[in-house]
Amino acid sequence: MPTALRLFRYVAIAEACSWAGLLIGMYFKYVAATGDLGVKIFGPVHGALFVLYLAAVLYAARQARWSRATIVVGLVCSVPPLATLWFERRVMARHREPVTA
Repeated sequence: MPTALRLFRYVAIAEACSWAGLLIGMYFKYVAATGDLGVKIFGPVHGALFVLYLAAVLYAARQARWSRATIVVGLVCSVPPLATLWFERRVMARHREPVTA
């Protein structure tokens, strides 16, 4: 697997995990009303990984020669929670090496 796609994959998974952490932190802050420590921790982490994901999409797109439509879908998938996992699976399935016997 080329380095750009490997980097993209790791960042997409990390971004989704940070989304999950932020959502859990928001639950404890706003629903359970037990404190905002989770938001204080995962907010900046998610923000940094969000920006890194956008850069990773553009870098992988350039290296793997993705179409403009694929790039747009990848960038849009940064907004809904955990959508980066769906996009990562879709892209990696297209770039997976065929299995030969």
